[in-house]
Amino acid sequence: MHDTSPRLEGGTVVITGAASGIGLGLAHHAATLGMRIAAADIDARALEQLANSLDAEVLAIPTDVSDPHAVDALADAVWQHFREVDLLFNNAGVMSTGFSWEISAERWQRDLAINLGGVLNGLRSFVPRMLAAGRPARIVNTASVGGFLPSPLMAPYSATKFAVVALTESLHGELKQLGAPVEVSLLAPGPVQSTIFSDPFDASDIHPATQQFVAAMREMLTANGLKPESFAERVFEGIRQGRYWLIPQPEALDDALRQRTEAILARREPAPLLGES
Repeated sequence: MHDTSPRLEGGTVVITGAASGIGLGLAHHAATLGMRIAAADIDARALEQLANSLDAEVLAIPTDVSDPHAVDALADAVWQHFREVDLLFNNAGVMSTGFSWEISAERWQRDLAINLGGVLNGLRSFVPRMLAAGRPARIVNTASVGGFLPSPLMAPYSATKFAVVALTESLHGELKQLGAPVEVSLLAPGPVQSTIFSDPFDASDIHPATQQFVAAMREMLTANGLKPESFAERVFEGIRQGRYWLIPQPEALDDALRQRTEAILARREPAPLLGES
């Protein structure tokens, strides 16, 4: 049997989407553990600010995770600098809102390329090297409670996060088939304070339903969202316990998922959401 517990204290972590929201919280918590941090984000200025704020060894690499060549370059830089990876967070993500048929093709493709393609590119670039290293490590793919509970007016997010759930379970099975010391976790956040809803719709979309939905989501994140640092503490505790399912806010998932599953088994239509009648 392999010891598949990744080294945290003093280990090396790679975080995509590191310059804001969940990624920012993960980076700050990793620094408190004395981890060496490879921080990737498309926002170079915010990434530089993050690197300057951390009391840790940081390799800050501006990266567009939707570009497989850019993620390959990220992996090359990480192994050249650190020679190892103990923990990989495929975390970068974006949001689009509106009626699914009215969201532009460009935004649909962007969301698919980042939310799903970014995770896949991370796996393609990092997993072969992690397997070749033959040492304990863990991959954490960020989905969402929205990867189990679809929502109207944010179909690209729901669709891509459902796909991340499926991809991660497939990856888990494949690594088990190989008997590899690399483990996998599926991270499903509930509300976390972030800027994900700062620019979620096309400028031309002025439909009142979309505007009201975004306003409600922003208010909910402000009022009920966990701070990224508190969220990160729960994530790392789950990693220490070796959990596949990282559900830091079970109150945001469990009852609703139970009801959804029962409805599917009973062949009932999806329950009304967002005040529908």
